Amino acid sequence: MNGLKCTTVLVAGLWLAGVVPAAAQTKNKIKDPGPLTIKSQGSFFVGGEKKTITQPGFGPNAPATSGEITVNQMYVQYQIPMKGDVHVPVVMVHGCCLSSKTWETTPDGRIGWSEYFVRKDRPVYLADQVSRARSGFDATSFAEIKAGRRPASELPNIINATHQVAWAVFRFGPTFGTPFPDEQFPVDALDEFSKQVIPDLNALLPTPSPTWTNMAALAVRLRGAVLMGHSESGFFPEQAALIDPSGIKGMISIEMPCPPMTPEQIATLAKIPTLVMFGDHLSDMPTGGIVNWGDSFASCSTYVDQIRKAGGDAEMMHLPALGIKGNSHMLMQDRNSDQLADLVIAWIDKHVEKKGGTR
Repeated sequence: MNGLKCTTVLVAGLWLAGVVPAAAQTKNKIKDPGPLTIKSQGSFFVGGEKKTITQPGFGPNAPATSGEITVNQMYVQYQIPMKGDVHVPVVMVHGCCLSSKTWETTPDGRIGWSEYFVRKDRPVYLADQVSRARSGFDATSFAEIKAGRRPASELPNIINATHQVAWAVFRFGPTFGTPFPDEQFPVDALDEFSKQVIPDLNALLPTPSPTWTNMAALAVRLRGAVLMGHSESGFFPEQAALIDPSGIKGMISIEMPCPPMTPEQIATLAKIPTLVMFGDHLSDMPTGGIVNWGDSFASCSTYVDQIRKAGGDAEMMHLPALGIKGNSHMLMQDRNSDQLADLVIAWIDKHVEKKGGTR
């Protein structure tokens, strides 16, 4: 793989080196999981295409310049454990207004799913959606509007999730600042979590989203992978499979609406094991908000049923139905995140690897 790469044995939490969040230091001490030994880690880009632009010169009187830039690429960071060849790689993709930080250290300082999966001998690949974080974004529309070549009415929409919106959408509690009595999200670390929230520039992207195409290409590059999406990207594994299913060994979709699919699309998706996962308090938020989680759950229940009727292997993992209460939309950061990760890993073992999904 190109990009940053280290092929020697690396020890002791290379992604976690640094300061533990302040909220964690004032709360109960975080259990030390011990040294982390891995085979390799690195990063690379998937996709990308050249685009010719003309822009102002670099200086007050400099003439305009023309040249090429690269857009629509997807940044991927990975860690491979010592026994990584035994298991199918897992690709984790974040949701709206977030980055792959979603899967790293939790706001209260515990290990995130990325490290937890690696400690369970799973190769993990964290992808920043195209137009987000380290993937970068195509800024040419802003430059063209500023230069007067396009009207201001075409200025793309940028989503900024306020603390109040995030509280409601992520189901931390019925009203801002008041958590549910059984809330699993570490609300004492809310200030630390809020630093993860960044502008969402997906309005800049063409259709279909380059992230879908790049996820499918990444699965092929890895010679097979489980694709995991959350929230905004929750149905991205399925969208990627509709573009190219050849490298996708399993699909994990966490908390999102499931769009209507045609019979032909259902037939394609039914060939890949699917896990859909939802937390708690889906109907306990005020109605009329940005997201109706009850409707999202209903649409995905319908989707799972359609996949099953088409002969596919699909499971709806509704945590309260398993006796697991209080989980938020950000369940990979909840206090019981290790328990939930174990459920996902067990599903992969049973529905992907035992059915011939190993590389």
